[in-house]
Amino acid sequence: MSDPERTPIGDDAREALLDRVNSPSATVGASVPDEVEIHGETVDLSAFIVESRKVDAVPPALDRKVTAARESLRAERERRVERLETEDIDRETGETLVEEAIGVDRALNALEGIRRPGFADEHHADTLAGHERWLAFVDQVR
Repeated sequence: MSDPERTPIGDDAREALLDRVNSPSATVGASVPDEVEIHGETVDLSAFIVESRKVDAVPPALDRKVTAARESLRAERERRVERLETEDIDRETGETLVEEAIGVDRALNALEGIRRPGFADEHHADTLAGHERWLAFVDQVR
């Protein structure tokens, strides 16, 4: 007798899994896998999300790293969705792919929630820095 969890899923089951992963509310109340493999490395996804939420703003020096992390996460999500769409998978594998894709979505949401300084913020900081340099120069002249 065959194990129903190991039997390849049909089109209806595949569509149901894809609907779950692509639902706009998929991440609401969803549990996050503790770990997920990204580019061959195991990432502690829960810790990543918690730590990302502690950061108020992306420092300019880390902007490229944060952007690269977002791109990697998006690519990993797409890889999982593509497997759901195209590969012969069983229900257990399908459920795992859905959970991982939703977990990656939660990580992306956490990264997207980190404020990036906008042009106005940068302009204001540059203006203040310019004034501070000018005041320092005036102090030297006095």
